[in-house]
Amino acid sequence: MNRAVHFEILADDPARVSSFYHDVLGWEIASWAGNQSYWLATTGPEGNPGINGGFMHRHFPQAVINTSDVESLEATIQKVEAAGGRLVHGPNDVSGIGRQAYCADPEGNLFGLMEFSRREQ
Repeated sequence: MNRAVHFEILADDPARVSSFYHDVLGWEIASWAGNQSYWLATTGPEGNPGINGGFMHRHFPQAVINTSDVESLEATIQKVEAAGGRLVHGPNDVSGIGRQAYCADPEGNLFGLMEFSRREQ
């Protein structure tokens, strides 16, 4: 089973929206040191149920994208396409994290796939 591990909220002004969630829900927000403007959101203490996420500029029409951990990005993209979905963007290397892609289900709903570089043994 491939578990949801991350969410992304897309916004025209992600800094403003991330501040909103910080003020309303108490999420910890930190700017990511990667190659794009991205704000990481920690939604609760490690070990508690839930997932963390991020905020980025709106470059897809959908406002929220959930990402699932997969063992093999290429194999999962093949499954997506065989089941009537499609690859929308990627695969992309995410420095120090792994490889990621965005796909759409048969209804056009976007979701992310992440193959982490360091998998737990």
